[in-house]
Amino acid sequence: MARGRALIATFIAIVLLGTVQGFSQQSTTDSSTDGPLPQTTMPQKSMTNDSVIRMVRSGLGDELIVQTINTQPGQYNLDADALVALKGAGASDRVLTAMMNKSRKLLTPAYETPVILPEVNEIGAYYKDHNGNWVPIEPEIVHIKSGGFIKSTVTQGIIKEDRNGHINGRESKLVLQRPIQILLYTPDGVAASEYELLRFRLNSNSREFRTLTGGVFHSSGGAERDEVPFAVIKKAPHTYEFTIDDKVGGGEFGILPPGTGNLTNGGKIYTFAITE
Repeated sequence: MARGRALIATFIAIVLLGTVQGFSQQSTTDSSTDGPLPQTTMPQKSMTNDSVIRMVRSGLGDELIVQTINTQPGQYNLDADALVALKGAGASDRVLTAMMNKSRKLLTPAYETPVILPEVNEIGAYYKDHNGNWVPIEPEIVHIKSGGFIKSTVTQGIIKEDRNGHINGRESKLVLQRPIQILLYTPDGVAASEYELLRFRLNSNSREFRTLTGGVFHSSGGAERDEVPFAVIKKAPHTYEFTIDDKVGGGEFGILPPGTGNLTNGGKIYTFAITE
């Protein structure tokens, strides 16, 4: 009888042990499945010409497209046919320049300084706004007539003429605060030294200036002339920059390109005002 009770007790103990082990295994399995799944990092997809065309056709602005090009990996085809296709799809010059810069950075070894194309690629004068963007300075019509002749010993006897410029209206629409960063994008064969920075004399309904032909003398032409000296730095082909600092007082100003027209047909001058 005692032996029988011992066998029954042993059997019950085995059953209970198996039940406990089953619960333990189940708990381990449940806890492993209830936890967070391991995170996997998907590789960032490289942008292509087609990616840019889709963004342009979807109506996204240049600012967002350029930012995406600059921050995401990309491999672009920029041969003549590809550029024509991109332009036909509506891509702006700014977007194309960003693609070119990205491609140049990828192709340039890390130990070399990459050649960066300028963001500006149209002839004109620009100022840098508070966001670091180059904004075109709108030109106005200027009429110029020649005055008296001056013989210069500096230019080995070459005859120069006084020029008197006239712009309608007493004020420019653009008002800037110093320091002002200016960019000049020049035509082929033209240097920034051929441009003139001029301070206008104000009349009741117009602005005027007096300078010498050729833009050779700048501020050395005498007190009666209105050139303001400036020193440019060449940043890229056709691209020059200079800064107008606090040494230049307030007033109405203009940047006169070389080869500006005469009194009959007029020409253009990039105008702006500087606040005190």
